[in-house]
Amino acid sequence: MAIAGPSGAGKTTLLEILAGMIPLSSLSGNVLVNNQPMDPSHFRRVSGYVTQDEILFPLLTVEETLMYSARLRLREGHDKAAAARVRELLKELGLEHVANVRVGGESNRGISGGEKRRVSIGVDLVHDPAVLLIDEPTSGLDSASALHVALLLKSMATKQGKTIVLTIHQPGSRILELFDQVLLLSNGTVLYQGSLNLLEERLRIAGHSIPRHVNILEFSIEVAEALGIDAEEEINPDIEQGFHEDSTNYVKESNISYANTQFKEVLILGQIFSSNIFRTKQLFVARTVQSILAGIVLGTIFLNAANNSKLQTQIGFFAFTLTFLLSSTTEGLPIYLQERRILMRETSRGAYRISSYVISSTLVFLPFLLIVALLYTVPVYWLVGLRREVNAFLYFSIVVWIVLLMSNSFVACFSALVPNFIMGTSLIAGLIGAFFLFSGYFISKQDIPKCWIFMHYLSLFKYPFECFMINEHGGGNGQKRCLKVVEGQCYLYGKELLMQQGLKESQKWSNIIVMLSFIIGYRFLSILILSFRSYKTKG
Repeated sequence: MAIAGPSGAGKTTLLEILAGMIPLSSLSGNVLVNNQPMDPSHFRRVSGYVTQDEILFPLLTVEETLMYSARLRLREGHDKAAAARVRELLKELGLEHVANVRVGGESNRGISGGEKRRVSIGVDLVHDPAVLLIDEPTSGLDSASALHVALLLKSMATKQGKTIVLTIHQPGSRILELFDQVLLLSNGTVLYQGSLNLLEERLRIAGHSIPRHVNILEFSIEVAEALGIDAEEEINPDIEQGFHEDSTNYVKESNISYANTQFKEVLILGQIFSSNIFRTKQLFVARTVQSILAGIVLGTIFLNAANNSKLQTQIGFFAFTLTFLLSSTTEGLPIYLQERRILMRETSRGAYRISSYVISSTLVFLPFLLIVALLYTVPVYWLVGLRREVNAFLYFSIVVWIVLLMSNSFVACFSALVPNFIMGTSLIAGLIGAFFLFSGYFISKQDIPKCWIFMHYLSLFKYPFECFMINEHGGGNGQKRCLKVVEGQCYLYGKELLMQQGLKESQKWSNIIVMLSFIIGYRFLSILILSFRSYKTKG
């Protein structure tokens, strides 16, 4: 069935209602499946819904895209069945010749538009749904590609017995011949539902002459725009009867639980995200080169700052290190925003849990950010001349790693909240600036107004900054080190500096625990925010 009508007629809205993507509570009337009230969560699992925009990972190949979808949608322990299903789909969709080609996106070329549309359809076909709902499958394609997609859908309907409902805008005559039924809309009102032959007959009875070289559906849309609501009675007086034709046996019974355990979901998603990170050369290469260069450049700028008892210079190095580390992870924002679109679609279809996505994303970034941390700390630590003890170096590296994870979790949380990239960068940059302001570096804790003291404890700068100070000036050797000499006399030792700052040796590990709680807290918040977004989508 093709849903047609002029722009703004409500085609996509109707399709979203049928797909269970619009909350039923916001609708008047009833949505019935097999003459029973629709259960949106159940129906989403036994149907497929393909949006007009291709929401796919651009760096995965066609085969990988279908394979990951199959592993997530099919029952656990059936990887062989998933592989067989993917091979079958590649052949059925005519994608065997591009199986190992990356999907591609705006910044990197991949498969053609028609092939990408077929991949999108394939993603929602892996679990063999009884009902397939597609929004504008031929939009933006050339005539040959559009016909190929339409023939594919017709084959599924006739040979596999699938119920296929799609929206269409100005279809060609050859595509039009493939439709069994059309549903004509105008301003949200159904004007006609039935076969094209009956539509042509009704238009002639109503006194409309169809011009030559204009297909019947195109002309019907023009007439609908001209006549508006009055055309309903004129074109299709028996619409109620037509709407209920052949409405049974469209939906298979299905277990609505998730196809895999959470552990399996985390494993599969982790493989996807690992591939994305290592194939995003701009991100991977840029971060590694950035870390090495920053470590060397900062090391030469602050060369031997610790050995020469340049206390203010050393504190400045700690402050700048944290600024660099916390601000350098904002490039993860576009990745998270892209993943969020895919996440909302996949979780709405019951492919996997939101918590699985957040856990796998966190685990994937652990080794990547550890490499980034070590590439920075190895040159900078020794060039600056910080405590030349292996345990002190390892602690410094751990803190840098945790800071990167904390910042990454912070960005992940707010990427779940913000509507777009511009808003995200503005909000994240503003909050990081506020965290730096209230860290205790510019204004001491005692001088911060009481109404703002909460920002001091929420600051992502405060705890790692204190860790750096304790690591450098704590311990047996650090406390005995002279930091300031006046006329040959030691004026300030490491122990006294820590006392002035209100720092204790025990905070060296308690601050680590606080930072780990920030990581967990931001990740948990992102789960709550994404769950709320998903709930609004699901209704």
